[in-house]
Amino acid sequence: MDLAGKKIGFGLTGSHCTYAAVFPQIERLIEMGAEVVPVVSYTFQTTDSKFGNANDHMAKLREITGREPITTIVDAEPLGPVEPLDCMVLAPLTGNSMSRLANAITDSPVLMATKATIRNGHPVVIAVSTNDALGLNGVNLMRLMATKLMYFVPYGQDDPIKKPNSLVSDMTLIPDTIKFALENQQIQPVLIARKQ
Repeated sequence: MDLAGKKIGFGLTGSHCTYAAVFPQIERLIEMGAEVVPVVSYTFQTTDSKFGNANDHMAKLREITGREPITTIVDAEPLGPVEPLDCMVLAPLTGNSMSRLANAITDSPVLMATKATIRNGHPVVIAVSTNDALGLNGVNLMRLMATKLMYFVPYGQDDPIKKPNSLVSDMTLIPDTIKFALENQQIQPVLIARKQ
């Protein structure tokens, strides 16, 4: 599957420690000829952390994509009927956003863009980054894994000793996962051993 000319929504939520791994994958998609439409959660837009401040992350996203990120639910809604995407990527997807997606709660721009994509019958690619995927959020992860149109970037435990419930996707596999998803296939294996 060639990604040239594909319109890919790219939703970023609040896993601040993961942005450094995600931004290069957005660049790769653009290098592959995809049109990337950035969509950001309210946390991404407003939260400063030890991993950088929100304004710098927003500026970096504008620089990479050459577009103004979608920052409101109202602006994300047209990605359904008016400006459909070929695929929606959620990377990183936090446990908080994952739980809301699994329970059909659409209260952020990223989740609205996802709902709009599902409405059109197009694939959603999920790259998890959450400290509780093997804890309370496990039920939500499994619900999404069993849901039509949801495809997962392979993931594994990032620190089994200090954070035994934490799972993080291998962000370098985002482009390959998209290619499989556009063919209605899940890249395999889904469960991987993460390097320390």
